[in-house]
Amino acid sequence: MGKSILISRFSALGDVAMTIPVVYDACLSNPDDTFYFLTKRHQAQLFVNAPSNLHVISIDPANYPGARGMLRLALSLKKRYGINLYLDLHDVLRTKLLRTIFPLLGVRTYSIRKGRASKRRLTREHHKVLIQLKPTIERYRDVFMRAGVSLNCPVNSIYGSSKGNPKEFSQVTPPKQEGEYWLAIAPFAQHRGKIYPLELMAQVVDKLSTLSNIKIFIFGFGDKEEKGIEEMRQGSGNIINMAGAKIGMNGELSLLSHCDTMLSMDSANMHLASLVGLRAVSIWGATHPYTGFLGAGQKIEDCVQLEMTCRPCSVYGNKPCMRGDYFCMSGITPQMIIQRLQIPSRMP
Repeated sequence: MGKSILISRFSALGDVAMTIPVVYDACLSNPDDTFYFLTKRHQAQLFVNAPSNLHVISIDPANYPGARGMLRLALSLKKRYGINLYLDLHDVLRTKLLRTIFPLLGVRTYSIRKGRASKRRLTREHHKVLIQLKPTIERYRDVFMRAGVSLNCPVNSIYGSSKGNPKEFSQVTPPKQEGEYWLAIAPFAQHRGKIYPLELMAQVVDKLSTLSNIKIFIFGFGDKEEKGIEEMRQGSGNIINMAGAKIGMNGELSLLSHCDTMLSMDSANMHLASLVGLRAVSIWGATHPYTGFLGAGQKIEDCVQLEMTCRPCSVYGNKPCMRGDYFCMSGITPQMIIQRLQIPSRMP
């Protein structure tokens, strides 16, 4: 009889997206085991084309406050799913509470080692230790390996060797035509230190839109970002505003699987590109690929960034700029980005 394995990761969309290649690998490598992934409701939609032995449990953590809430959750999960192994890919207060409770119920637990001290040395203001830290996806893999869960089926795309169904995004665009180059652009991020100035991004978009046989999909969310994208579009017929598209995560991932390249920030969209094996050219400001958050399968050569003694100043990009001008972003020219994209097309 196989094991019943609970995995948890709450946090941001990108953090959960980074777990998926490892989780799918574990499911495919251990078909006799049953896996349960515990996360927030919004993040649950990421698990597209999942293996049959994976079940996603979505909750609102606010419904399980404090130690009593976590005790109630642990008892419920143990009773309903017969959990006998818990893998904590988050290591925050609520998951530490679960790791305290589960052993009392006969459940073995293992947790991620985040390397917080090395990240502090990398991002401190003075005497930075600027070295490449272990990629986060490798930290996830380590948890499975220490728990004795084999990983023998690397997942480069959630669609395997194929692509997503074009019907999933048919309301946005017809299927890709021969000779078309599809470019996805995700110009937004949660924090200012991770956002390339929109007026400069507009110059990038304007220049790229003049390339022959190119179609550009600009991703965003909410009314404000939809308006910003519309200003960048300037009515261009080969630029599609995805902020208002209601195609869901299935549709977005399927569309990305048909794209040729993505241009993104250090944001969740870079990790969505990784889920479908799409090359992502990413722009880095306050943060740095050395922290370990470069998308799985992405190349350091595709990271656009300036060498500055103050970088990186933050792991997540949420700290105010110590210079006050965010030059780590504004100093990157549109031409630098266009050159890094290397789109094989000619200006008319």
